[in-house]
Amino acid sequence: MLAGIHSPSQNDLLKMLSADVQKRIFPYLEIIELPLGKVLCESGELLRYVYFPTTCIVSLLNVLEDSSSAEISVVGDDGIVGVSVFMGGGSSTSRAVVQSSGFAYRLLRRRILDEFNRHGELMLLVLRYIQALFTQMAQTAVCNRHHHIEEQLCRWLLVSLDLVKNNHLVMTQELIANMLGVRREGVTEAAGHLHKQGVINYSRGHIVVTDRAKLERLSCECYRVVKTETERLMHYSGNPPQFRS
Repeated sequence: MLAGIHSPSQNDLLKMLSADVQKRIFPYLEIIELPLGKVLCESGELLRYVYFPTTCIVSLLNVLEDSSSAEISVVGDDGIVGVSVFMGGGSSTSRAVVQSSGFAYRLLRRRILDEFNRHGELMLLVLRYIQALFTQMAQTAVCNRHHHIEEQLCRWLLVSLDLVKNNHLVMTQELIANMLGVRREGVTEAAGHLHKQGVINYSRGHIVVTDRAKLERLSCECYRVVKTETERLMHYSGNPPQFRS
């Protein structure tokens, strides 16, 4: 039943693969439902699967010894969860937790590595995606260090909106605070300020963005930097990407 509703092509990476590659890996993809808060892997854990989100959003978090955490990147229908599988170490360096419920396809580690080790288009596509992910991680670190909570919140909301592809988000202020690595009171104050400016409406875990253009103006440059670089790396037409000397 789910196979009739969902398609691997709802994930951008899977959609970009040629028909030949799709024929080799699509039969092994398994559609699964991922509820809010589901932990896909913990830091240091050996990954058995990689995940291709279609309608869910997954946050990658770095967790400290005192259990505090901060988001370093997010993955939606634009990418893949489990890139450490391709880097040689095998285990994850971060916790992957579902930030917005929905569906994803999962694929056994050995299946994806069989295709990756052909040194063909999947490898080139994954490497480009990893570069885009590294850009997001680096810019997030700078943003968390130098920008005000309200600017960080605007950036975070914009990224989430791009992945859910509408103006409605379902998440609590406590969840947002955990993702940003700040106190809940700071998020409450920032969200209240955005509400007074007519940018968002917020009620019982539901956030509706009413003025996206103003939200973009209030955000720091980090959102635009990451978006521009990701589009440069991942949005192409014609043949799959090639290495250039």
